[in-house]
Amino acid sequence: MSKKILIITGDAAESLEVYYPFYRILEEGYEAVIASPTKKVLRTVVHDFEGWDTYTEKPGYQLESHVSFAEVNPDEFDGLIIPGGRAPEYIRLDVHIPRIVSHFFETNKPVGAICHAALVLAVVKNGSYFEGRTMTAYTACRPDVENLGAAYAKDTLFVDGNLVSGHAWPDLPGFMREFLKLVRS
Repeated sequence: MSKKILIITGDAAESLEVYYPFYRILEEGYEAVIASPTKKVLRTVVHDFEGWDTYTEKPGYQLESHVSFAEVNPDEFDGLIIPGGRAPEYIRLDVHIPRIVSHFFETNKPVGAICHAALVLAVVKNGSYFEGRTMTAYTACRPDVENLGAAYAKDTLFVDGNLVSGHAWPDLPGFMREFLKLVRS
């Protein structure tokens, strides 16, 4: 039976952080399921570093989600990816997110969290999930990582048990390599 990976996201997700994992999962021969607050066409964004003190944002590709968060049964999945961008700011408010995300930590299934994904992890704050762990995220999310009870790694890629974390889209090759290693094991 093929592995099945859940990607939770919404409008304003960073394009590369959704598309790159989606296609790598398919390339591995696994099923990739994109879930969002409602099943719809999502509008992604492109963040880039153009000499400003922060990143810039431009419209990206449109992407169809496969299911709504309400329809997700996390037992059906072998791993979870949480892309960054601005989507984590509001998807974390969805009533189904704590149930979905907690399942992957409770069952020790692989979780990939990149860029602003730490904002989503904050709503499932449980000391046993993050206390004493180390992870990374986009630099501006360092306080969010530390508020989880985790140590912030300045490295742009970090693996701690079932949690693979990445800084931003330039780290996707290593991020997906490490995430897929966990899925295969």
